[in-house]
Amino acid sequence: MGLFQKFVSQTRKPEGFLGKMMVNGMNGGHAKMADWGLSHLTRIVPEEIAELGCGGGRNAGELLNKYPLANVTAVDYSPVSVKKATEYNRDKIESGRCVVRQGDVSALDLPDESFDLATAFETIYFWPGLEKCFAEVARILKPGGVFMIVNESDGRDETSLKYEKIIEGMKCHTAEEIESALWRAGFSKTSSDHHKAKPWITVLGRKWKTEEEQWAGL
Repeated sequence: MGLFQKFVSQTRKPEGFLGKMMVNGMNGGHAKMADWGLSHLTRIVPEEIAELGCGGGRNAGELLNKYPLANVTAVDYSPVSVKKATEYNRDKIESGRCVVRQGDVSALDLPDESFDLATAFETIYFWPGLEKCFAEVARILKPGGVFMIVNESDGRDETSLKYEKIIEGMKCHTAEEIESALWRAGFSKTSSDHHKAKPWITVLGRKWKTEEEQWAGL
């Protein structure tokens, strides 16, 4: 494996020196895309937020800025990312508004029905089975809670598909595939938006509010 492949493979689980380099670049490199995704949150005022696959922690900080009365629990699989996200949000952590912890999205160590909003920026490419992981997200969301996914790839762009071939475990998904997995995992209303000039996508899903709504398919 060449140095370039070793470096880009750090997007999956940053480790060691190359992982630190990757995480240091994530916050700035994905900022415009993340802000575009955040602009879709117009009808929710959450109190408890789960930021899943938090990377360098920049988006957890932006969520705290956007919702000044909210708390954020940021989770990442990589200890390198957890350390960086902790450093980035130290003031919010010290004020009691933010917690950063290591975790696996396929088996989240978070309580049932505790969050109003869950977010996943540029991370589901590496989740081990969308339906399984989305079901975990549904479990931790309150009834009516919202899950927002923001990806740089729409599952069809040539650049991302090239990286998919060289990064082990990476899978690019279309908005349609993501919405379908959300429905199967226990979400009701879903929607998606594609950036006008870039292959960026934002997908939103709302968890069933009631058992009656779920059985009625509403």
